[in-house]
Amino acid sequence: MRWFAVIFLVLALVAAVFGFGVVGPSASIAKILFFLLLVIFLVTSVAGFTDGRSR
Repeated sequence: MRWFAVIFLVLALVAAVFGFGVVGPSASIAKILFFLLLVIFLVTSVAGFTDGRSR
C-alpha cells in the first residue's frame, strides 16, 4: 500500500512540474491531476500506515 502512495506522489509531482509552468488548457488539466493524485497519495499513505500489518 505504501508503494502505491509513493507512485501517486511521484505522479502528482510530475503533474505539478508540467502544469504549473505551462500556459493553456493543459495547465488546468495538470493542476486538477496534481490535486487529485495528491489526495490519492494521502489516502493510500494513511491506509498503508493503519493496515495493522508489521514490517
